[in-house]
Amino acid sequence: MFGWEFPPHITGGLGTASYGLAKGLLKQGVKVIFVVPKAYGDEDQSVAKIVNASDIEIDYRNKIYQTYWQNLTYIEIGSNLVPYMGFEDYLRLENKTKSSTTTVDADNFYKRKFTFSGKYQSNLMEEVKQYALVASTIAQQYDYDLIHAHDWLCYEAGIAAKAASGKPLVIHVHATEFDRSGENVNQVVYDIERRGMLAADKVMTVSNLTRQIVIERYGIDPSKVFTVYNAVEPIQHKKKIVVEKHFKEKIVTFLGRVTFQKGPEYFVEAAHRVLQKDDNVRFVMAGSGDLLNKTVRRVAELGMGTKFHFTGFLKGLDVDRMFLMSDVYVMPSISEPFGISPLEAMRAHVPVVISNQSGCAEILHHAMKVDFWDIDAMANAIYGLLHYNTLHKLFSEKGAEEVNNLKWENAALNNIKIYKKALNLK
Repeated sequence: MFGWEFPPHITGGLGTASYGLAKGLLKQGVKVIFVVPKAYGDEDQSVAKIVNASDIEIDYRNKIYQTYWQNLTYIEIGSNLVPYMGFEDYLRLENKTKSSTTTVDADNFYKRKFTFSGKYQSNLMEEVKQYALVASTIAQQYDYDLIHAHDWLCYEAGIAAKAASGKPLVIHVHATEFDRSGENVNQVVYDIERRGMLAADKVMTVSNLTRQIVIERYGIDPSKVFTVYNAVEPIQHKKKIVVEKHFKEKIVTFLGRVTFQKGPEYFVEAAHRVLQKDDNVRFVMAGSGDLLNKTVRRVAELGMGTKFHFTGFLKGLDVDRMFLMSDVYVMPSISEPFGISPLEAMRAHVPVVISNQSGCAEILHHAMKVDFWDIDAMANAIYGLLHYNTLHKLFSEKGAEEVNNLKWENAALNNIKIYKKALNLK
């Protein structure tokens, strides 16, 4: 299994889902070797064997790299990679960049390790390609039956591993470029996604919403695309979580990346409408992203500074603590392939308001659902859950009961069915 992050080092739902699925597969008797670009040593090795790609040495004389190198179709501008450059030219350039006086041992000239950041920074595309090269080596070092690659960052690694091993490849679509960017897609990312979907023996999507995008926007054969819904882990160490609320107002929370896809601006506008009816409410935006500064400015323009809190990115116990303080949770996403955060809120007995444009809306029955653009409907849903105790109690109790039945081991069973199809097993 190739991923880009693994708890406790995560930046969002991808790492959470990867961990939950690995844990669910283990409960179903499936052993997982989980590869990440950079491991820190404190990952939960009881769930999966963690392989640190930064520790793997590759030898460019292996023919698999020569084949893969010829198939590289793009470069990251500003990196050491130059179009049509061969292995030896690249190595000489990199060595020259590091030091003009270094003498390289002839045998070691072809051997090297990549040091991955495991982050989402400016050289991301370069790391994606290097990760694929390392995946070729890893694919030849371990005994396994099948390759599973999470999201577009790992599709190239999955393709390379399949080429090196001949083992079936299943890719897991957690989001598409259309979710992240709307119609202004990054063509390079789109091409990677489509290449992964075409190369895969089976494609898993986190909702029917995402499945339709894969089929219609990427031209993938519907017969090999399957929906497997995400799940949620029970709250860990609930008794140890101390929640102190130093004010009487009720709390309405947004938790996620503050970016286009998540619809933070709609949350702000709905908050303004609620406050016009009831000033006894505080709103929290927990997360970071490229729209954060713009969102802060809009809150100031609307005069809500004393009623609006920005926490920055939260993880681990801080997420659970935030939910346990909340009276209502809102996910106003413009395009959400699934959305694990509403499940996390519901398990903490917090009623949720979610957009109809989210994958989890397909399976959640005890959630208030509105169109992301309908600010009035969103404000009314929030107001209703805050002020009508019977409504709040119904969604709180029934919601918690509902998500407690959404277990990762059940999701893993559906995964295993797809694995068997990829392996031509009954």
